[in-house]
Amino acid sequence: MIFSIIKADDTITLWGIIIVWASVSIYLEQRFQWASKISGAIIALIGAIIMSNTGFIPTESTVYDAVWGIIVPLAIPLLLFQVNLRKIWRESGKLVLLFLLSSIGTVAGTIISFFLLRDHIPFLDKIAGMISASYIGGGVNFAAMAAKFDTPGEWVSATVVADNLMMAAYFVVLMMIPALTFFRKRFTTPHINQVEIATDAENGKTLSERFWKRKEMSLKDIALSVGTAYLLVILSFKLAGVFDKVIPSGENVSFILNVLNGLLGDAFLMLTTLTFIALFFFPKYFDKMRGSQEIGTYLIYLFFVVIGIPASIPLIIQNAPLLLVFVFIIVLINMLVSFAAGKLVKGNLEDIIVASNANIGGPTTAAALAIAKGWKDLVGPILVVGTLGYIIGNYIGTILGMWFSGLL
Repeated sequence: MIFSIIKADDTITLWGIIIVWASVSIYLEQRFQWASKISGAIIALIGAIIMSNTGFIPTESTVYDAVWGIIVPLAIPLLLFQVNLRKIWRESGKLVLLFLLSSIGTVAGTIISFFLLRDHIPFLDKIAGMISASYIGGGVNFAAMAAKFDTPGEWVSATVVADNLMMAAYFVVLMMIPALTFFRKRFTTPHINQVEIATDAENGKTLSERFWKRKEMSLKDIALSVGTAYLLVILSFKLAGVFDKVIPSGENVSFILNVLNGLLGDAFLMLTTLTFIALFFFPKYFDKMRGSQEIGTYLIYLFFVVIGIPASIPLIIQNAPLLLVFVFIIVLINMLVSFAAGKLVKGNLEDIIVASNANIGGPTTAAALAIAKGWKDLVGPILVVGTLGYIIGNYIGTILGMWFSGLL
């Protein structure tokens, strides 16, 4: 959307809108039962979609880039400071399997969607390669495939808009699934049960309010939490940048070097790794820390607002409505395969949800969903497991793109 009441360079107002609306979403979630059932994350996201699609705020701004580039990296270590490392390693094995099964759903969805719509959407062979890589990995993979297949810029932009709108819609669906009896009856729900048991003692309050009850916190706790988190962010991003330059990657480089670059050159995976190392060697330091989970969660709510902003419905209608159908088919089949396969391997409902989310939206959005639902033991594992998609996404996108283009 070109026109907006609030301009893209009005950064202080845009920051204010994001912060105020995130705060309102949290308040509503903890004050009213209807909002608690919907969840503050969905309220934040839907409000952002409405504001951007009515022309109140722009769909692009450096403010949104700052949330992705600064707020999200800062939130990740803050939310990992209180995790149980033993549970992470114990639970990651099943998550890896569920993530890979969900990736098969993405591949199947891409193939079916391509052959259904190839005669109706230009450059769909290239777009399919981009989307398949993105719906297994993330934005990095999307950009890499767009450059590799030399996709026309206007179709890259239209695909980004369709992707953003579908990701926002699917995020809402995944957030609502745990409240549906159909799924609760058919899957085990240990993380949901843990949250409900922990909050059953206090009646007359919303589930969110009981979970996020008042805790003792000092100025020193805030200083140590934020300071330690940002130190880890700096170290991780600098170290990952060095490895990314030193370790070669690309089409003409061996598989092992590409994997090493993906593992050591990815800033978010490096951040997660360094945080785990810090937790392992300095457990007493982090055990005494208070408030990191609350601060990190608040920052993630800013992220929820920003997720919904680029989902421009008018741009989809104007540019390429069939692209929305294309990505919808992929997401639908990914969802069906994820839940069916998850049922066969006896996966928990929460694990299946975050695995599918990590495919479609990337590990960051999957971790954000786990945080919003109070599944704190899944935050670390899905960040680690979801990053696997960054490594394999480019290979799958390349193979599918070349097949659809007739090069294989």
